[in-house]
Amino acid sequence: MTQDIVTPRDRLIVALDVPDVAAAQAMVARLGDSVSFYKIGYQLGYAGGLSMVGDLVRSGKRVFVDLKLHDIGNTVANGVASLARLGATFLTVHAYPQTMKAAVAARDASRQKTGSSLKILAVTVLTSYNDEDAHEAGYRLGASEMVDMRARQAQAIGVDGIVCSAEEAENLRRILRPDIALVTPGIRPAGSAVGDQKRVMTPARAIASGVDYLVVGRPVIEADDPRAAADAIVAEIAAALSEKPVA
Repeated sequence: MTQDIVTPRDRLIVALDVPDVAAAQAMVARLGDSVSFYKIGYQLGYAGGLSMVGDLVRSGKRVFVDLKLHDIGNTVANGVASLARLGATFLTVHAYPQTMKAAVAARDASRQKTGSSLKILAVTVLTSYNDEDAHEAGYRLGASEMVDMRARQAQAIGVDGIVCSAEEAENLRRILRPDIALVTPGIRPAGSAVGDQKRVMTPARAIASGVDYLVVGRPVIEADDPRAAADAIVAEIAAALSEKPVA
């Protein structure tokens, strides 16, 4: 468990996967104090959503910028430096060693220059991938084996956390230091549609498996009552935490 986690509510990251800034602002207003942490990914980011990061941070929210950077080292480093100035808590990069090294170096430089608290998360294998998808993409390893290998590399390089499926969390919690945060998308409360995800888990099972932060999009933002949906997930997280043995 990471020290960054304060309350069950802080563990829920709601993905603002909406088409424009106006829709995102409306959702944030609708959710109110039921959500303290938001994710801005491709859809909203490319529609002007990065402009919301500062506003959300100033209002007391935390922000996860999910851009999955992957390019030559210099380009990644410059991108991290730019994003560090926004005040976000998390930024994702793909878990390729060269990419992670560049991101970690830029993170450290930004901390020294500006006092940035940005943390780098490594995306091991997308939760929409299963073994067949990995092999079709040209990898000789299956999805779980790739997660294990890339997570070990990420820890050695100095990445702050891992984005992984909840299915891999229990194993990763055994092999990684306790200060490495595990951040898991593909979370679906019982009864929710799986959609395009292939490796999913309920909030309670994810917490029991050692996950620190749960990323939830459609089950909240597409709910008839998003605030009630978020509150229900937080309650499930709290119940799961109360049942976990004390380390």
